Amino acid sequence: MLSKIKLQLLGVLCTLFLFTEAQAQSSASTYSALGIGEFNYSGLTNNQAMGGLGISFGSAWNPNYVNPALSTKNTIFNFEAALNYKMIGANNGSETSEVDGGGLSYLALSLPVKVNKATVGLGLNQITSVNYRLMIESTVSNADVRAFNSIEGDGGISEAYLSFGYEVAKNLSLGVQGSYLFGSTIRTDQLGLFDENGNPIGITTEYYERLTVSDFGYKLGAYYFLPLNTKSKLHLGAIYQHLGDVNGKAFAKLASFGQASNPDTPGDLIANDEPGSIYIPNRFGFGVSYEKNNKYVIGLEGQYQDFKQFRNLFDDPLRLQEAIKVGLGFQIVPDYLDVDSPLKRGTYRFGLEYQQTPYYLNATNINDVGINFGASLPVNQLSLVNFAVKVGQRGTTDNGLIRENYVNFTLGLSLNDNSWFYKRVFE
Repeated sequence: MLSKIKLQLLGVLCTLFLFTEAQAQSSASTYSALGIGEFNYSGLTNNQAMGGLGISFGSAWNPNYVNPALSTKNTIFNFEAALNYKMIGANNGSETSEVDGGGLSYLALSLPVKVNKATVGLGLNQITSVNYRLMIESTVSNADVRAFNSIEGDGGISEAYLSFGYEVAKNLSLGVQGSYLFGSTIRTDQLGLFDENGNPIGITTEYYERLTVSDFGYKLGAYYFLPLNTKSKLHLGAIYQHLGDVNGKAFAKLASFGQASNPDTPGDLIANDEPGSIYIPNRFGFGVSYEKNNKYVIGLEGQYQDFKQFRNLFDDPLRLQEAIKVGLGFQIVPDYLDVDSPLKRGTYRFGLEYQQTPYYLNATNINDVGINFGASLPVNQLSLVNFAVKVGQRGTTDNGLIRENYVNFTLGLSLNDNSWFYKRVFE
């Protein structure tokens, strides 16, 4: 009976993976209007709470999406899901606007094939996210007319992935992750003209653009730990992610308001699902962590991606730069043996995160600095409630740009089970 229930659960989880569209790391940032949106560098909830730490350290209680080689740490069955919500106060130096966004963050599953030796993982995540709303008011030269542009964007690139980690030698694990990339981004720009009394002039026009991608990518990982003594270890990790030319198609049209998304209505059809590709540069990451066994961990990690090589489907000129991320993370478990106190058995995390984003505007780097914290609290013998909070600032009001002060919340649940691979003595 128990085996039948577990098979049914696997069927439900596989159905979720196949038919759920993940909206991971949903963004509400103005800067997601550039390139193909905001990239997710920070992993799952437990990683986010530690400044994105996950290349060099993982645990048995949470799947590891950041480094597939670390999936060998998952000696029990894990299923994890999370929701994300983000609030932003955007300031251009004279005005402030409050915006927000959120949704399903990710689904992840880790299944040990041979405990301490080989582990399979699969899940849904989002590589990039786009979600912005802009209203721009301007004057028209030599006329008593004002122009209003309503600019919006939604979507991003999601991935359904399958990973495999294997311990190839003592203390050394390698991993590979294959991803199916899919998703679309829709951007619109509506332009209306109004006289000095606020009356509309002429017809409101709309530019509609839809970019859809469908392709494959992969990630490689390596992990090694060095015992320093009977009570501590040094962890080392590295990742390489290759996406390259991501195939897709582009639709773009300029027409009257409400007609631009339909290829058969009057208007200027610029591209009608024309095939092409987006070039996304390779990503590298390295990390080192020190662990006092069953007590605390501290680690430092970095990631690099050269967006000077980026190219979109329309080959539009867009000046991007190198993206650099550095994360410093710390976690502590007060007393993992205290079965009477879930709070003492909980894992508490803190982190600092710095990103030089790929955006370069008005001769200015757009940097992102955040403080992270969170925890994993047991809800029964093995399962956990996970949460992470990041308070940060992106951009600047210098040179006509926008500064964003934001708070990002992620709340998730880890369902863990250690009975899948052990025969029962009594039924």
